[in-house]
Amino acid sequence: MLENGFMMLAIILVINIVYVSFFTIRMILTLKGYRYLAAGISVIEILVYVVGLGLVLDNLNKVQNLLAYAAGYGIGIIVGSKIEEKLALGYITVNVITKEYDRDLPKLLREQGYGVTSWAAQGLEGDRMAIQVLTPRKYELKLYQQIKELDPKAFIIAYEPKAIHGGFWVKTVKRGKLEK
Repeated sequence: MLENGFMMLAIILVINIVYVSFFTIRMILTLKGYRYLAAGISVIEILVYVVGLGLVLDNLNKVQNLLAYAAGYGIGIIVGSKIEEKLALGYITVNVITKEYDRDLPKLLREQGYGVTSWAAQGLEGDRMAIQVLTPRKYELKLYQQIKELDPKAFIIAYEPKAIHGGFWVKTVKRGKLEK
């Protein structure tokens, strides 16, 4: 099977896509604090890596194998990133600044299950309302859409919090209010 040139290219390409996808996911899991899961994935990752690299090194006289390896690496980054987007691990904090101070945006977002803190703010052109929303990452795009529907001119900034402690919101998430 490995004598067939196209089959060899396909195997090298697929192996490297799998390897780099595992690499990307392992890195993200490590950064998110899932050490043991990341360590388990790294075992599979390295096994796939050694097999793929071995195939290329055993056939260095064929440039197309090296090109397949490089292409697999690039595609693997995209595939790994897409998998991570679907996993959507962790939380996101979204800061919203709205021009309309009297809007009911905080109340409407709370009714939908989001953790919301709001306060008065001053902008260049006057009074503003600042809102901070905490949500699991899997609801991030839904939250953006809801904010834009409620206030199309809202200024939105998002970031991932490093640590979360306390507050009523953790109990609300456990009850599954955002799932509805």
